[in-house]
Amino acid sequence: MTAERVLAGLDPDQRKAVTAPAGPVCILAGAGTGKTRAITHRIAYRTTTGEISGRHVLAVTFTARAAAEMRARLTGLGAAGVQARTFHSAALRQVRYFAPRLLEGRAMPELLESKARLVALAAARVNVRADRTGARDLASEIEWAKSSLVEPGEYAVAAAKALREPPYDPAKVADVFSAYEDIKRRQGVIDFEDMLRAAVWGIEEHSDVAEQIRAQYRHFVVDEYQDVNPLQQRLLDTWLGGRDDLTVVGDASQTIYSFTGATSAYLIDFPRQRRDAVVVRLVRDYRSTPQVVGLANAVIKQARGSEAKLRLELVGQRPPGAEPELKIFPDEPGEAVAVARRCKELIGTGTPASEIAVLFRTNAQSETYEKALAEAEVPYVVRGAERFFERAEVRQAMVALRSATRSTPGETPLVLAVVEGLSALGWARDQPPAGGAAREQWEALAALVALAEDFAKAPAIQQVGEAVAIQRDPSLTDFVAELARRAEQQHAPTVEGVTLASLHSAKGLEWDAVFLVGLSDGTLPTTYAKTNEQVEEERRLLYVGVTRARQWLWLSYGQTRSGGGRARRPCRFLPQLERRGSGGPERAGVSSVSRKPDRRSKVSTCRICGATLLAGADRKLGRCPTCPSDIDQDLYDRLTEWRTRMASELQVPKYVVFTDATIVALAERKPSTPPELLAIAGIGPRKLGQYGAAVFALVAGRSPDDLAQENFEN
Repeated sequence: MTAERVLAGLDPDQRKAVTAPAGPVCILAGAGTGKTRAITHRIAYRTTTGEISGRHVLAVTFTARAAAEMRARLTGLGAAGVQARTFHSAALRQVRYFAPRLLEGRAMPELLESKARLVALAAARVNVRADRTGARDLASEIEWAKSSLVEPGEYAVAAAKALREPPYDPAKVADVFSAYEDIKRRQGVIDFEDMLRAAVWGIEEHSDVAEQIRAQYRHFVVDEYQDVNPLQQRLLDTWLGGRDDLTVVGDASQTIYSFTGATSAYLIDFPRQRRDAVVVRLVRDYRSTPQVVGLANAVIKQARGSEAKLRLELVGQRPPGAEPELKIFPDEPGEAVAVARRCKELIGTGTPASEIAVLFRTNAQSETYEKALAEAEVPYVVRGAERFFERAEVRQAMVALRSATRSTPGETPLVLAVVEGLSALGWARDQPPAGGAAREQWEALAALVALAEDFAKAPAIQQVGEAVAIQRDPSLTDFVAELARRAEQQHAPTVEGVTLASLHSAKGLEWDAVFLVGLSDGTLPTTYAKTNEQVEEERRLLYVGVTRARQWLWLSYGQTRSGGGRARRPCRFLPQLERRGSGGPERAGVSSVSRKPDRRSKVSTCRICGATLLAGADRKLGRCPTCPSDIDQDLYDRLTEWRTRMASELQVPKYVVFTDATIVALAERKPSTPPELLAIAGIGPRKLGQYGAAVFALVAGRSPDDLAQENFEN
């Protein structure tokens, strides 16, 4: 393949990235902008022109799927001999190759596939009671520490500085960490972090190994650079050995794995650390329609913090499509039924089920959508997690509740009976534990309690005699039978179906149609996001979700969980977009009837603090009522006087010209162009035509007397 063919079809920014000279290159690539295309073509261009040899290139990414895709593209471009691997795969290959030399003839230690078993042993050794879930959370803390280059004795201080929420007292976690390392050494095994450290040690402490590896790999490419952790960066620096032929590609706005130790700091600091670096921004989005791209830009525009320094404003390249829809439902079940109905419609009109995704913040949310899709006979696949009723804690809970039916008095209220039954598993209603796995397990059991609350509202029918039926409150036995029915219904095997996935597991994927559901404050952002940095990561999570959609995007939330209780606020990150009517609530035996929207209105964000605005007066002002006003008092007086004169001239009430709230909004926002005037809620093309010229003149400083004189002369 010729260099001209490699460059063919690249846009100007991609071409700049591909043809950048040898040395440090930082490609800031927004979602859908062709980052894989850019880096594979860069490798192919350099090999085709004879600048480098493919066998001297190591391209590193984070998933085996991404590495396989990179290899396939490089093969198609004729770039032979390039190694495209994950960090762990590359390190494992090197450690295995050099093991006889590094270990003085001893065999390479066995690699642990999972830490859980040894962590459980370590916990027992230091008198920490940890069940399977606790062991998983302890393993996650140990992985974070080792990825962050934190030793056992440093853990407590480092965890406090990082604002971690460990599953146990930090000193106890440190004890388990230390015991785990000791058990590994005694058993002669290593974990994945040890393997990366072994690769670093082999190069840093053995000059012959360093010389051989650095002679082999002279040019490096790192994908998803915003997800690198300190240990991986240490390995990369060791591979480089002071050289600078390094190309990195990443998007700070897609930094969503900070809880694992990943940090965008290396991407953010790249130009400062390497002052001769070439920085290229890819902003042409080839994945999504301009409407979806516009929403993504609006979501991330309000971002704050260090990642926002590298924020990219994407430019959609596809033909226009449908506007993203915001749907507000009375409750979560109604939201799920509407989603399932719309999925069925999309499939019926030709969209493959595999090109549709329903994305949510936590895996515990999946059950509602599994049920709704199953009842609508829409096939689905749960990605990145087990189906709700296949989860170990849910199966254990069903066994515990079935057992509780034998000892629970019949008059016990259903919800109380369920809570008491789950207490046998250590579940407490108002005590969500620390630790990701434990909290996820707690949320799954909380979802069962929520199901019980819904089920308790529907009276059970009891047959008496041959023809008489009476209604009674549902019992625990009724509820256990209902859970069994749901489990059986949702366990139907599927080959291809609608994807149900958490936002985290959706990263790197894309679909024609995407439903972002449960977008209420407390869910997204989660209530567990307490610091500004954690809240900003939740914003980026929504951004990732939006940018998964190619053509069609739906955003929704239920105002209440199940038709009762305090109304929830919409996700604070939702920017200005069209708000449509919502489907009505689903009730047993009653068909759902969608309420048609009475009018199109705007859901916008406060220009002061960024909060979502739903009240009409707040949307008109463009700010929260509690945020400070920046009104121009002189302009307000001119507008008020002009409105009085105009209303008198037209013989209409003053509010017909502009309401009081509109006058305040005009005096605060001072529109000087038609788009700025139309952006104020309540002002459309008709009022723009009637009053636009006068408003612009008043904003520019003209007085009502000036306008009256001009009208008289004309």
